[in-house]
Amino acid sequence: MSEPIVYANTWRPVMEAAGYRCQCTGQCGNPHAKAKGRCPREHDQHASKHRGPVRLIAAPADPLTLARAAAELPAAQLRAWCPDCQDATRRAAQRAARNAPDPAQGDLFDTEEQRTT
Repeated sequence: MSEPIVYANTWRPVMEAAGYRCQCTGQCGNPHAKAKGRCPREHDQHASKHRGPVRLIAAPADPLTLARAAAELPAAQLRAWCPDCQDATRRAAQRAARNAPDPAQGDLFDTEEQRTT
């Protein structure tokens, strides 16, 4: 079984806890319906006959965690992700963050009726 050279001591417990399977449960936008709600990709297994083996990564459960902070997270705060799910989840989270209302604006444009309800 292949392992990363650099962070194997952190990676291994995350993969063991995940059963060496991607832990995405639809955060990527794919409901993974054929696999009962969890991504079916497993470490070192082929995703399809036209793609090479999947190499799972241990990445933060929160996809918006900055790289510097992610490097210091304990294994308990990491999840096993296949690259496709991790990328799609990060993009979806970034899109949601961009479209979220700015809390600094408060109720600047709310009407009096909206504030009382």
